[in-house]
Amino acid sequence: MNHVELSPELILQAYANGVFPMAESREDESLFWVDPRERGIIPLDGFHISRSLARLIRQERYRVTFDQDFSGVMEGCADREETWINATIFDLYGQLFEMGFGHSVEIWDGPRLVGGSYGLALGTAYFGESMFSRVPNASKLALAYLVTHLRRTGFTLFDTQFLTEHLASLGGIEISRAQYRSLLHEALQHNADFNAVSEPLTPQDVLQLKGQMS
Repeated sequence: MNHVELSPELILQAYANGVFPMAESREDESLFWVDPRERGIIPLDGFHISRSLARLIRQERYRVTFDQDFSGVMEGCADREETWINATIFDLYGQLFEMGFGHSVEIWDGPRLVGGSYGLALGTAYFGESMFSRVPNASKLALAYLVTHLRRTGFTLFDTQFLTEHLASLGGIEISRAQYRSLLHEALQHNADFNAVSEPLTPQDVLQLKGQMS
């Protein structure tokens, strides 16, 4: 698959059908489609906030924003020794952000971007792509705010593609491909607006999730 064959519209169609693109490496110009047999999701009513994360939220040491530096977050996510985010991914998801489908959450320490996550929204489904931390727990903080934001703006499905140990510690689970496609089908029957609420989230808003800890 080469860059010419791809378009933002094709990417959206792929997500609506349960598949997503990746590259073998930063240097590889081609992409391939991925359709995991077991899919990672974070149930929006089951996000886990540990005591240390709750303490970080209360401290308000970092500033949290949405959609303020999408390209910066992508660059942060790709800033590692091995990455599947190549130039084609950068270009296509940048276009999707401009079209209103791509979204990011940023963690700031003063003027410095120290963490964040980016993804795509379609219907009431949010597809998390990647996240990064330049300070301890910045990606966990980003996800806590993101889950809270998704809940208050009407989303029903938070797809993380794969389940990692990091995501499992936050309440992530693995479901079958068939279960995922059923949830995705339902999520695409409705609409949610990522930008529906303009008021900034407070630590108290996010810490309400803590009551759902198991």
